[in-house]
Amino acid sequence: MRKILLSSTLLLFVFQVFAQFDKKAELKKSEEFQQELNAEFADPQECPLTEADREHFEGLDFFPLNPDFCFEADFLRTPHEAPFMLKRTKDEVKYVKYGEVYFTYKGQEHMLNVYRNLKYYERGEYMDYLFLPFTDFTNGITTYGGGRYIDLTVPEGRTIVIDFNRAYNPLCAYNKKYSCPIVPRENDLPIAIEAGVKAFHH
Repeated sequence: MRKILLSSTLLLFVFQVFAQFDKKAELKKSEEFQQELNAEFADPQECPLTEADREHFEGLDFFPLNPDFCFEADFLRTPHEAPFMLKRTKDEVKYVKYGEVYFTYKGQEHMLNVYRNLKYYERGEYMDYLFLPFTDFTNGITTYGGGRYIDLTVPEGRTIVIDFNRAYNPLCAYNKKYSCPIVPRENDLPIAIEAGVKAFHH
């Protein structure tokens, strides 16, 4: 009887661990994210496009949703990092490296740094927000040459979902009036991330 109870407990634990990461549910969230992004661009009050581009805007161009670019990544906090000034296209903003994410794609492990915007954090805004900028082999070909971003939320545990289907362009990709963070060199991925938003053609 005891063996049966132990086996049942183990199976329940395994089920709970794997149930936490539902790739289909994550892809559904990504689909909703893309719809919301298109709706934002279609709203004259929210749209970052120039007036000329807004007149002809019919929707952003996305790669097809791809489950291969949705990962449950290992999350390592780095609590002793010193703040630094992250360069933007027109100025600088204070950030701090909050942690590292590790994921495996086609048998190769990759690491990216995630950052916290200290300006927002010190004002009590976006307390759980993390910033993941990255570049990859698609930049300048099918995606914006300056790289793309993913917004994340501070996880409770040691894993975090990284879904590149939610990758979006800096506002600079649409309008030069904006100042956008420049992707740190250490976040350059040696692979092609064919997921998320594509380059915008003015």
